[in-house]
Amino acid sequence: CDCAPAVAHHFAPSRQHPPPAFYHPQSLSQKQQRIDKMAIIKSGKVVIILAGRHAGKKAVVIKNVEDGNADDKRFSHCLVAGIARGPRKVTRGMSKKKVEKRSRTMKPFVKYINVRHVFPTRYQVDMDLKKVVDEADLVGDKKVEVKKKLKKIFEDRYLNQKQITSEKKAAGSSYFFQKLRF
Repeated sequence: CDCAPAVAHHFAPSRQHPPPAFYHPQSLSQKQQRIDKMAIIKSGKVVIILAGRHAGKKAVVIKNVEDGNADDKRFSHCLVAGIARGPRKVTRGMSKKKVEKRSRTMKPFVKYINVRHVFPTRYQVDMDLKKVVDEADLVGDKKVEVKKKLKKIFEDRYLNQKQITSEKKAAGSSYFFQKLRF
């Protein structure tokens, strides 16, 4: 029998497809991408926490460490201070006393967090938190005192938002105290 086996042509002659638009042969290495992200995350930058107990909360970067330290954190991380529980809703008809009472519900947090678990926003805040948060104070009972000081700073800034002169810093401050909508 002159029956030749049927050959399936898997590769039909066709033109070459270009690589996808997002592919770039000289793409940056992961380390270079981390370094670029670290350039964005500077002190005073408003960030959104992506992972952990405070996921979805806003925070302000106090200090960042690019390559990690020799201790337990060998990854790039940053020290952040944020709002675990924001101020309650305020309307124009409320008295000044009631507004102050509703702003006292704010609860701050302070923690070290991996840079990969932080989403930088375009907003900047000019609160000087380095003086309040000392790295040595983040252990034991001193951390409670640091949180009390942070609460006072956050409350003062929340109540005196209109006194901020820089338009850019005022926008960052108002964004920081708003509830994240998602």
